[in-house]
Amino acid sequence: MDPYDLQPPPNQDPLGDISVLYVNVLLRAAEAEGVNVGDLTRRFQLSEQTLTSSAARISIPRFMRLGHAAIQACGNAALGLRMGALSRPVDAGIAGLAGESSSTAGGAIQTLIHYSLLTSRNSRGTPETEPEKRRLQFYSIRPYNPFNYFVVDSVLSAWTQFLRTVTGQWDVLEKVTIEYPSTGLDEMFEAWFRCPVQFGAAMNSVTVRQDVWNQGTVQTQQAMHEKLVRLCDEEMREIQRGWTTGDRVRSLLTPLFKGETPSLETIASKLGVTPWTLQRQLSAENTGFRELMDDTRKQLARDYIRETETSLSEIAWLLGFSNPAALHKAYRRWFGLSPGEHRKQFRKMTKSGP
Repeated sequence: MDPYDLQPPPNQDPLGDISVLYVNVLLRAAEAEGVNVGDLTRRFQLSEQTLTSSAARISIPRFMRLGHAAIQACGNAALGLRMGALSRPVDAGIAGLAGESSSTAGGAIQTLIHYSLLTSRNSRGTPETEPEKRRLQFYSIRPYNPFNYFVVDSVLSAWTQFLRTVTGQWDVLEKVTIEYPSTGLDEMFEAWFRCPVQFGAAMNSVTVRQDVWNQGTVQTQQAMHEKLVRLCDEEMREIQRGWTTGDRVRSLLTPLFKGETPSLETIASKLGVTPWTLQRQLSAENTGFRELMDDTRKQLARDYIRETETSLSEIAWLLGFSNPAALHKAYRRWFGLSPGEHRKQFRKMTKSGP
């Protein structure tokens, strides 16, 4: 198994985290829309030191709340597209620069996506490229709500802008598919992407034109590309250094929960070990598979209740419970109160701040 398929351990937030490089893109877009970003950064406790640190990250839920607050402040529901338009290769860190110096547009975008772990981690999955189809796929971030539509918009539009930047062309796509349902902005999206956009699709993706995929880049520099790729590889290894077996199990569980309970055998297979070996490794870390699964579900359930208005039936499916009643029972065991009661508490707590 390619170790790059594994995500880093969820040390701070089970849903993941994102580099402040992208936070700065969001703030640039908000400012361009007339938002007082000083008020926004104070509200979300984003200091100048944090925003100027190349290593700083914030949690995915905090990033979503920040984006939602920016959209409320400016009234532009398509702020994600503005983010894409204002994104630059350097906003993706060394992965962006490595991609920009690649010899072809297809190679450039594949480099950018391959090293996406350097700047973002989401427990729901990792972005993928399908070179034979010239398709770039962003994973599902269900359940969708007003807090995360802009995330999909910003990623797909940033990929598109990246292709426009490295090729010097404006029409770079054949089509776009977006998993969440139409929000009534179809014409705006098609005008921005300059191709057909399908909402309510099976995946979030963009398909690149054949001539663009094979086109040379305007900043190609093979020696620099190779050096930057080596740096990306070194950073990837640094991220993974020190991972425990439990960390790796947690990173694989979340995408597999949907509608089912992942088995020990399934996780062991993905890790390339036998079930017995996996049990032994976890035991050596004073934990077990069922304990890890229960704890991961607990953290995710708390975030779904806190960050979304998703129904209990949907959350139960997302966490692999057989029905809402099973989720309700587990939730009371974890937190001592019902999901509905906990959601009311969270709403009271967040009215005055992030």
